[in-house]
Amino acid sequence: MNMHEVLRAPLITEKAATLKDEHRTVCFRVAVGANKTEIKTAVEKLFGVKVESVRTSRMIGKMKRYGRFEGKRPDWKKAFVTLREGETMIEFFEGV
Repeated sequence: MNMHEVLRAPLITEKAATLKDEHRTVCFRVAVGANKTEIKTAVEKLFGVKVESVRTSRMIGKMKRYGRFEGKRPDWKKAFVTLREGETMIEFFEGV
C-alpha cells in the first residue's frame, strides 16, 4: 500500500491535543486495511521522525436516520503514533 494512502488525515481533537502535549503521541485517521508496520514506515518517511510505538483502533460506523430512511456511516480506523524521546513533534498548523 502506498504511504500516502495509509495516512488519510490527522485527527485534531481535544484528546489528541492532550496526548500530543503529555505523551508525545500523534493521532491519524488511517486506511482500514493498513497494519502497524505500514503506519510506522509511512510516518517515518513522510515526517522524518523515529516512531517508538503504534496503537490502532477500529471505529465502527454509526447508524443514522434521515427522516424515515436509515443509513450507516462508514467504518474507519485510527492510529496513535508515539514518537521516540528527543524527536521533534509533528506540527500540523505550523504556517497558520
